[in-house]
Amino acid sequence: MQSLCITFDHSPRQEQVLTPLEEKLKLIAETGIDHTEVLPFTAELKQMTALMFMEQVLKQQLHVEVLLTGYDNRFGHHREEGFDDYVRYGKLLDIEVIGLPAEGTVSSSHIRRLLQDGLMEEAALCLGRPYALTGHVVHGQHIGTTLGYPTANLLPDERCQLIPAAGVYAVQVTLPTSSFKGMMNIGTRPTFGQHAQTLEVHLLDFQGSLYNQRLTVSFVSRLREERRFESPEALKAQLQQDAIQAGERVDEFRSL
Repeated sequence: MQSLCITFDHSPRQEQVLTPLEEKLKLIAETGIDHTEVLPFTAELKQMTALMFMEQVLKQQLHVEVLLTGYDNRFGHHREEGFDDYVRYGKLLDIEVIGLPAEGTVSSSHIRRLLQDGLMEEAALCLGRPYALTGHVVHGQHIGTTLGYPTANLLPDERCQLIPAAGVYAVQVTLPTSSFKGMMNIGTRPTFGQHAQTLEVHLLDFQGSLYNQRLTVSFVSRLREERRFESPEALKAQLQQDAIQAGERVDEFRSL
């Protein structure tokens, strides 16, 4: 018997995404699973009852013999049925249904709250890895360059991915062939007036252009909240401290 992981191409609940599909498939592959099936969450699939899903998709399409599911996982139209129903349907379809125990479980809702509060270390413990954003570098207003801290403006590939709380973070930045320590600002740059939220990352000990490049930012620790400074000079002085602290936090992370 071979193992099969079943997932969907997007969240059925339309929640903010924690793990984009590309990253999810990579993480699943690293577990040693034999196969992964990505189901498109179509209108037809959305209307299926749990019994229809188990019969038409799990049994007939995927030939599932044993279904391992979370203790509180619900599927089917309006999520009306639960684990006991799946066990009963499984007996009809010759599918053994096994539920994972509740002990030690961590909910995605809990992780979202941690990220929204900027608690990156706690979120990493729940995820088993640092939370990360992957995207392409786009042009910005070059404010960081005038302060001596040029930044890459990140546009996430997954537009629905959850953005952590506003503030300054110690991060590790991964490019296709190398990685760097960095600090990232999420916010509206209040020192320079009102702006839309941006994701700006400064790579320590890096020189060169990052425009149009694809990079991944892994969050190590939140250094401080975003705030308005009295002058660009005061902000620059704070950035000098932030850079030192960010480098130290990433060094500590890498030594673990």
